Amino acid sequence: MEQAAFDVLCLQEVTRRIAPSPDWLIYRDPYRRLDQRADLFGDISRLLPGWLATFAPATRGLLEDAAGRPIWSEHGLACWVAPQLSVTGSRQDFVHGRFRASGWGPEPVPRAVQMQRIASGGAALVVAHLHGLRDPNGKGDTPDRDTQAASLRRQLREFRNGNETVVVAGDFNLLPDSSTFDVLAAEGLIELVTTRGHSDTRTVLYPKAQRHANYCFVSDPDRVIAFDVPATPVMSDHRPMILDLTI
Repeated sequence: MEQAAFDVLCLQEVTRRIAPSPDWLIYRDPYRRLDQRADLFGDISRLLPGWLATFAPATRGLLEDAAGRPIWSEHGLACWVAPQLSVTGSRQDFVHGRFRASGWGPEPVPRAVQMQRIASGGAALVVAHLHGLRDPNGKGDTPDRDTQAASLRRQLREFRNGNETVVVAGDFNLLPDSSTFDVLAAEGLIELVTTRGHSDTRTVLYPKAQRHANYCFVSDPDRVIAFDVPATPVMSDHRPMILDLTI
């Protein structure tokens, strides 16, 4: 992070501190116990001074400290844009549900989307990202996921100006044969993970055989200089997606 060898950083599953707390908290549900940074949004923002940081909460719920005391927290998406770039427009909304303020609640949880119009010189680029719906039954298409895709397409249409280059990325929680690919292809978006031969978007921390979850769509693949989904460094059970392109 401190090297900041990138211009735009998009992350999902980001926590934001909204009440005094220790730096580490615990998430619990009937199936798991997860240690959480209390303020991942603040942690990264401090490593990127001067960057434009935006947070899109999807849910607000209770975590615990080491003594079991409940502490309110927010969970959602975040984006950081380097200071040499101009953010000339932004949109923050939902592709499923609406903000849930009274606790994490059952699946499916609300799903937010962030969009930024980023300018450099006289050119602009739209960067959008989301964390797609999770379904305990798997990553196949469902009516809710079809509705999510239609919402994403509509919001891209409303936000995009003319033929601006568009990037849409994130953990879609989908299989490569999902109809979401067709929905976004109708907007002229080409997916890079599957079309560039990447067969694995998960790290060694993910034990299951199905290795696809993350995808990156671009409207103008000719602008892509490089795209990679590296196995290391291991920071979560998802590999990062690294896109280098010209605006």
